[in-house]
Amino acid sequence: MPADIIIIGAGIAGLSSAYELAEKGASVTVLDRGRAGMEASWAGGGILFPLLPWDYPEEVTALAMRGAALYPDWTHELLSSSGIDPEYVRCGMKVLEGGRSMENAAHWCAAHDVRFERGPGGEWFFPDVAQVRNPRLIRALRASLESRGVRIVENCEVRSLAREGRRIVRLGTSDGNIWAAQDFVVCAGAWSKMLLEPDLPGPDIFPVKGQMLLFEAANMLDTILLKDDLYLVPRKDGHILAGSTLEHVGFDKSVTAARMLHEKAAEILPGLAAENPVRQWAGLRPGSPGNVPTIARHPDIDNLYLNSGHFRYGVTMAPASAKRLAQIVFGEPSNSGI
Repeated sequence: MPADIIIIGAGIAGLSSAYELAEKGASVTVLDRGRAGMEASWAGGGILFPLLPWDYPEEVTALAMRGAALYPDWTHELLSSSGIDPEYVRCGMKVLEGGRSMENAAHWCAAHDVRFERGPGGEWFFPDVAQVRNPRLIRALRASLESRGVRIVENCEVRSLAREGRRIVRLGTSDGNIWAAQDFVVCAGAWSKMLLEPDLPGPDIFPVKGQMLLFEAANMLDTILLKDDLYLVPRKDGHILAGSTLEHVGFDKSVTAARMLHEKAAEILPGLAAENPVRQWAGLRPGSPGNVPTIARHPDIDNLYLNSGHFRYGVTMAPASAKRLAQIVFGEPSNSGI
């Protein structure tokens, strides 16, 4: 039975949730405190593979790998419906010698049927790792949603949640409007816990700042490079992303690490030493204990759901997380390992 659903948060989690719920016939409105997709969803690198999967709990890697597997068909659907190419590219990823311990890598790859090659310098190459250009993904997803009648309301911060018993009955927002719906979904990223408190207990989700650099460096790189926590991501148009820091500094988005990131990027790819970044920025990831996202009905509120806390893998997990959320909302059994 179609539902009338309001989603709070128009990042990749909120928009992909709207896409899946609308596909099932729900009437969906998405509210965002700022501009759609312009927080962590826009700021990240778009690598569709955990960094590195054997360092994470199995439930994290399972969701990430399932999300990555859905991307070829999902981005084809979005391109067809929107005319915007999300630039899904299977470019591979090389993990350089001197990075984090790889002692569990071979065993994990064998157990999960992940191909790899060992290079003469000790590097590991994963040929099937793909990337997506996340700002273009957001644009394609938004256009597809709007063509399906999903309403996206920007600069509309939720200020209050009115509750009657075990149900939310309406929201109050910064524009003075009152929003009513049958069901509500919190996809507010790093702001999810703050949105629910103090009236409702929320999951332990917290901001983790990541700073990034962008270079114009055509023909310098054709595969993702990773060493320790620093990655370089080549885009189709010749740009290279360099990131990212992991900083527990609250909701501070100031950019302070450009020199350090540039030096580390040049250690990995020496040609970048002579290149000046054309842009730098910071985003706030929604951190969570063990990096495990919350995709569930709220324990105290029957018509309130959460899809948040994906840390570094919100883009990677997005299509799988949205499918799992829709199964929960519509009371369907989980399938396909989601």
